[in-house]
Amino acid sequence: MPPAGPVSLATPVEDLPGVTPRRADLLRALGITNLGWLVAHLPTRFERVEPQAPISSIVPGRVVTAVGEVAATRPVRARRPRFEAVLTDGTGRLDVVWFNQVFLADKILPGMRLRVEGKASSRHGGVQMANPRWSIAPDEPPQPADGPHPEASASGEPAGSYLRPVYPASESLSSAEIRRIIARVLPLALPRIDDHLPPDFRSPRSFPELRDAYRMQHEPRDEDEAALSRRRLAYDELFFLQLGVHLKRAHLREALRAPALPISPALDAHIRARFPFPLTPAQDRVVREVAADLATTTPANRLIQGDVGSGKTFVAAYAMLQCVAAGHQASLMAPTEILAEQHAASLSRLLAGSRVRLALLTGSTPPTERASLLAALASGALDILVGTHALLTEGVVFKSLGVAVIDEQHRFGVHQRARLRATATDDRSTPHILVMTATPIPRTLGVTLFGDLDVSTIDQLPPGRSPVETRVFRGSLRDRVYAEVAARLAKGEQAYIVVPAIEGDDDPAGEAPARDTPLRDVRTVLAELEAGPLAGFRLAALHGRLARDTRDAVMERFRLGSIQALVATTVIEVGVDVPNATVIVIEQADRFGLAQLHQLRGRVGRGSIPSSCLLVADPATPEAELRLRAVASTTDGFALAETDFELRGPGELFGARQSGLPPFKVADLMRDRELLALARRDAAEWVRRSPRLDRPDEALLRRRLLKAYGPSLGLGDVG
Repeated sequence: MPPAGPVSLATPVEDLPGVTPRRADLLRALGITNLGWLVAHLPTRFERVEPQAPISSIVPGRVVTAVGEVAATRPVRARRPRFEAVLTDGTGRLDVVWFNQVFLADKILPGMRLRVEGKASSRHGGVQMANPRWSIAPDEPPQPADGPHPEASASGEPAGSYLRPVYPASESLSSAEIRRIIARVLPLALPRIDDHLPPDFRSPRSFPELRDAYRMQHEPRDEDEAALSRRRLAYDELFFLQLGVHLKRAHLREALRAPALPISPALDAHIRARFPFPLTPAQDRVVREVAADLATTTPANRLIQGDVGSGKTFVAAYAMLQCVAAGHQASLMAPTEILAEQHAASLSRLLAGSRVRLALLTGSTPPTERASLLAALASGALDILVGTHALLTEGVVFKSLGVAVIDEQHRFGVHQRARLRATATDDRSTPHILVMTATPIPRTLGVTLFGDLDVSTIDQLPPGRSPVETRVFRGSLRDRVYAEVAARLAKGEQAYIVVPAIEGDDDPAGEAPARDTPLRDVRTVLAELEAGPLAGFRLAALHGRLARDTRDAVMERFRLGSIQALVATTVIEVGVDVPNATVIVIEQADRFGLAQLHQLRGRVGRGSIPSSCLLVADPATPEAELRLRAVASTTDGFALAETDFELRGPGELFGARQSGLPPFKVADLMRDRELLALARRDAAEWVRRSPRLDRPDEALLRRRLLKAYGPSLGLGDVG
């Protein structure tokens, strides 16, 4: 049915030619609602299809089409159920098998003329085709499976082999159906696709015009066209993201102002005197970078990354005290209540005896305490507020927020930073933003997700830290592991035992997928150890379901040494500092992600005694085995971050949910690193020349940028 009116990229799928109401519903279920989204539904891969050829000329390893007479059939119902057939065409024999399709015995009969299409392979000296597409062949010359290829001859046969796109599909709507629909509407769509990149920009980079890139994806003449078009479309995704990041960065630096927080030699000495030890050269370098940022009215937007135990909290404390000394307020936001509590406790010890007023705000703060706290915050009677996401809730208003610190940046998205900036009463003022992470960011992800941030790296551990030896044990060697723990406890040292669940029926606390093996849980392991290998030692449990006062009391007793071993979940992952803890056992270590294992290992080795990390696991997958091998091979968190990136890819490490960014459809951060670097350079230069994208010839570029990344990057206030 022809479209009712003029066709545009916004034309609904139900109004497109060849799209029945049922197909329209199936397309919408795939997120395809109009012509533009249909053309943007790109293939995931291409398969080379050979023209129909005599059976004797079939080359194994290629997708081929063959027609022959069914010479014999055989249903096999034992072991691997399958249906087998033999095709002959006078030149040779082709063995065909369909697995789990014994029912074909009633449909494919000897004597039929059959057309099959699939990937050929060698088997027992002959040629076989497994699970091919099939149809009854007419007597007249056959058409290719999806209709004539654009380069088909007058007879309908392809002039040669060709690439066929394979599309993301559903059980009810096959790739072949999608291919036929797109082939029919593509001539309507291509003339309506305008390019947001001018010819003089595309030409030096060898990019095809946008409409040509889409044509090459849906109807590639060869592999070179498929690769060229993919490069253009992948670049566009990366370029739009980088353009948005640099546009936001320019807006923050040029349109907004933060309070200037001066630093003097006397103030610097006064703040450093609060620290229990001299700063390392790496900490000192980062402190100077941060202090210089804060001293100006250009809003700081800095990522502080450092390995486990490198002392990022002291850098944050320095910045907050520099802020308070200038008469402004500071905040520190952490992703969990336990971490926020630990930060508040550490800062309270650091500030003991000072006039700095500090408070903690979490979702568990009682209403009456919250109300008085917020009143003090709004009046300026509080200097530093530590908390969780509760800092972003309604009613939290600072009198003058000068510095906002976000811990564990990868657990927050760009929205949280925007919300913190929104606490300012003046539309043109904003706090300085510092974000910290103990999970080193792979460089590729850093420039992608945090490209609007300046980066400071603390690449040195404080002196006196002991090395941590990491070893992996099978579950059958658990007794040997706990004999080693008992020996350390007997010498007056302390231990952590980390398990993936609080109770046996809980979901895993780690990042690895669940499987059939029962979870080791706090209650069971504590009982086993008290009755077995650690009998006679003082043990306690620590997990997130304990009341805050109970958790604080347990941790304080552990710090003082009255508890010798903690059986805990990952609540000890960050922020816990007990130098006398020299051994950590991680049960079912294959349940945890690489970064999490490294974070947990960082709980030991914080004193002068050589320490051990003992991983107990029976990995069920090759990837789990690689994770354990990687964490045992190095204590370098930056090297592990790169390994984690290679093992899991960006989607799982920093998916849309974590980063607040929509996922890429074409670009691959592992494969397209050079393209990302090009997009980053191009975006920086573009924004340098046009910091608001407000030239008339940039209208289409701006519109598409806002559509792609406006909400996720908070670009609504840019221009």
